Amino acid sequence: MSFHNLQSRNIAFAAMCQAAYLVDKIATKGICPDAPAFNASLRSIMHTESDSPLEIFGGYESLQVGFKSMLEQLDNSSNKRNMQVTKYIIGMLAIEKKLTANGSALNLLGERINQVQRQLAHFEIDDSSVLSNLNAIYKDLISNLGPKIQVNGNPSCLQQEQTQHKIRALLLAGVRAAVLWRQIGGKRRQLLFSRKAMIYQTKQDLHRV
Repeated sequence: MSFHNLQSRNIAFAAMCQAAYLVDKIATKGICPDAPAFNASLRSIMHTESDSPLEIFGGYESLQVGFKSMLEQLDNSSNKRNMQVTKYIIGMLAIEKKLTANGSALNLLGERINQVQRQLAHFEIDDSSVLSNLNAIYKDLISNLGPKIQVNGNPSCLQQEQTQHKIRALLLAGVRAAVLWRQIGGKRRQLLFSRKAMIYQTKQDLHRV
């Protein structure tokens, strides 16, 4: 079954928006506003074999935060666009391009994710030890591929180790979503020329939650 269609790309892009939105909230507030969305984003990193975007991200309900954020980013009439979220999404797409072109980094990433999957036999996805592992994967394999994503927020929050781990784990999830988006036909020009169709699809997806 082919997933090269608007509906599948919308799911992957919403996953990027969800990760970026949560990064912004954790960086500014120090706490995650939606634990199920956070866990769904991190679990998507583990789904390396699945073809179905919906299966990777755990269903429409798991992406509710992402769909809402996506509407805020794309629907200019709302005047609610968060420029920090926009910046993080642009950064994820830039890193995806570098990662996809780097075969050795992709292979290492697969090996490191397999290690986390084994860890999940004993710990939950949001356990501090798992977050530490995901943080290390991002620092070792992703952050050096290109321009670093500069996260802005409350300095007192950003100085906390646990906050840093959560943010890098979410950035890793966002890059994973960007890779999928590109694999199923996502292109930057669609954000300009297919915006209305994406907004309509996102509203339909929210009705499925």
